[in-house]
Amino acid sequence: MQAQKTLGKAWAIVALLFGFMMINFADKVIVGLAGVPIMTDLGLTPKQFGLVGSSFFLLFSVSAVVTGFLVNRIRSKWALLAMGLVWALVQFPMLGTIGIETLIACRIVLGAGEGPAYPVALHATYKWFPDDKRTLPGAIISQGASVGVIIVVPLLSWIITNYSWHTAFGALGVVGLLWVLIWAIWGEEGKGEVAADSTAADHIPYRTLLMSPTNLASWCSYFGAYFGLALILSWFTPWLVTALGFSQTAAGQLTALPFLVGFLVVISGSWISEWMMRCGSTSRVARGVLVGSALILGGIALLAAPYVAGIGLKIILVLTGVALPSIVYPISPAILAEITPPGQRGAVLGINSAVGTSAGVVAPYLMGSVIEGAASALEGYSLGFSVCGVVTLVGGIIGLLFLRPEPQRARFDMRKPAAVQAT
Repeated sequence: MQAQKTLGKAWAIVALLFGFMMINFADKVIVGLAGVPIMTDLGLTPKQFGLVGSSFFLLFSVSAVVTGFLVNRIRSKWALLAMGLVWALVQFPMLGTIGIETLIACRIVLGAGEGPAYPVALHATYKWFPDDKRTLPGAIISQGASVGVIIVVPLLSWIITNYSWHTAFGALGVVGLLWVLIWAIWGEEGKGEVAADSTAADHIPYRTLLMSPTNLASWCSYFGAYFGLALILSWFTPWLVTALGFSQTAAGQLTALPFLVGFLVVISGSWISEWMMRCGSTSRVARGVLVGSALILGGIALLAAPYVAGIGLKIILVLTGVALPSIVYPISPAILAEITPPGQRGAVLGINSAVGTSAGVVAPYLMGSVIEGAASALEGYSLGFSVCGVVTLVGGIIGLLFLRPEPQRARFDMRKPAAVQAT
């Protein structure tokens, strides 16, 4: 009975953090969704708008690292509460008349608040589940992002079209405050680690952890996947409008597609990964090979997109290219949790997220610069997606070769004192 009650609480926390990530990605995608109206109202060039997109990630990675170390020492509940409050409050300045300076400043603050969101949410969740059952709840939380976009994008698009992009930002602020209130009342900390974690060493020097081939491969895979996601967040809607000729309304409706496909990929891929492990596959195969293969296929799709003629096929290839690599988001942290002692996990997951999401600093601004220097918008976007394809492909090859948690964990276990091994 007690075990069932604990399991029920665990899934309740997953549900709350699912909502947390829904808001997180709605906050991210709104700038891309309102990209054309924002550029029109503020008189921004593509390069300037790319700078707005990249500014969100300026402190994103730094904040993820700092908070990752912090949650090793404080309760995850309070860290999540503080992040949610920052997200909500920073939306309200957008309700007034602003310039690019205010927009950039607010996006920088929002990025600092959202940088630690996913690794801290996973760290909190892992306190409720053993290692072999972490992939699915992690996938559900990560796909709060996709579901959030699928549900919220049509609503935000309607608000932008019928009212203004200012009002859409304000609506997100109100929703954020509601989540903060709910989490303050019902959020709960996990009771600790489970027996599966006792196989890890009590403490491993961070230099050894971070320089391990598995950890470095995780960084590369995460970076390769996030490069495409960062482009989609800032440039997918403008691409549909300015390069492919869709109206703002139609483009707003189509903006949910990458996240819908990503949701299906991540949930099904995570289930397959857990099923493979239950059937006796190694983590190397069920997690590492799966991640690497998905990124490689995604990179190939992005490289092929500029060379097809039909608009529908272009969209399908871009969707494939950014959706397949999204399997890395729940599986990469699960791999790192295998080789990281629980007391160091928050920091390692935060650093992993920081390195991977640093692609967001580069990708939006690079795309804007390429578009501005190209002979046409379509040519600029094609080159930008090709660069993304190369980055994703390289990340996938590295992941396929070096995401090997079992031998890495064995090497780390050899570092344990004899007394610890005896237990």
